[in-house]
Amino acid sequence: MSMPPLLQDSLRLPVIGAPMFIVSNPELVLAQCTAGIVGSFPALNARPEPVLEEWLQRLTTDLAAFKAAHPERKVAPFAVNQIVHASNTRLQHDVDLCVKHRVPIMITSLRAPDAVVEAAHSYGGLVFHDVTNIAHAKRALQAGVDGLILVCTGAGGHAGTLSPFALVPEVRRFYDGTLILSGSIAGGGAIAAAQALGADLAYIGTRFIASTEANAPAAYKQMIEASSAEDIVYTNLFTGVHGNYLKGSVVAAGLDPANLPESDKTKMDFGGSKAKAWRDIWGAGQGVGQIDATLPAGQIVEQLVAEYEQARQRLLAASRRIG
Repeated sequence: MSMPPLLQDSLRLPVIGAPMFIVSNPELVLAQCTAGIVGSFPALNARPEPVLEEWLQRLTTDLAAFKAAHPERKVAPFAVNQIVHASNTRLQHDVDLCVKHRVPIMITSLRAPDAVVEAAHSYGGLVFHDVTNIAHAKRALQAGVDGLILVCTGAGGHAGTLSPFALVPEVRRFYDGTLILSGSIAGGGAIAAAQALGADLAYIGTRFIASTEANAPAAYKQMIEASSAEDIVYTNLFTGVHGNYLKGSVVAAGLDPANLPESDKTKMDFGGSKAKAWRDIWGAGQGVGQIDATLPAGQIVEQLVAEYEQARQRLLAASRRIG
């Protein structure tokens, strides 16, 4: 297992708050980072383009000020998600701004991020890349990424189909670097389980949709609170890439969740017109059934810390009984 030096002394929990399209904003990222987990947002959330520089300036300034005012606190760095796909016409612009502001971590998705890795490494930044299978993992490592985000079955938004019990051990057979695990992680016990399985960090998105800071409609947060794992629909209709969505939002859009057509993967569109679908079709992971209240992000982290410690104690007690 491997934790980058950047994160070794800055985390209260081994957690990255996943970047969520539309939902993640500077308020949520600041709340996550100052609570001691990595906060992140998709670059495409900052619209129009000049807004991205405003967000980067604000995050850099506010986190530095918080650290100075609270030297006893663990304050995590932030990350920016870059969609590496031809339909993202902003990619070069957004990467250039991240280089200018020396963004600590860039999270890349969809295509091998060779150019983004080169840009980030030019100033000492890190790149973590989303993968759903072994082939993608090996290609990302060829590009020189600093860590792999294993997006397993049950993850919110774009998700894979492999169990973490299959994917993590297989990747560990050829990679001893930083692994981040994604997929239905909504509680502290799952964070501990991710580490026990061989991951270094857990990747949590859905639980933070139901936070007061998140840029999600009240109805979205209420649906998160009311839903269970059975209310998640897996489809590629909305972006061309398979992902998990709340059944209630699909029904509200006038569609039948049980009879959704297949989308043509060649028509994937990120940052363009299809992005509007995400305003009405709401992503969520299968861990949604563990969420029953909307709380400040800092309070959610406190709950995760308590749950994580309880899980560790359970494991210690169980190991003593066996030993």
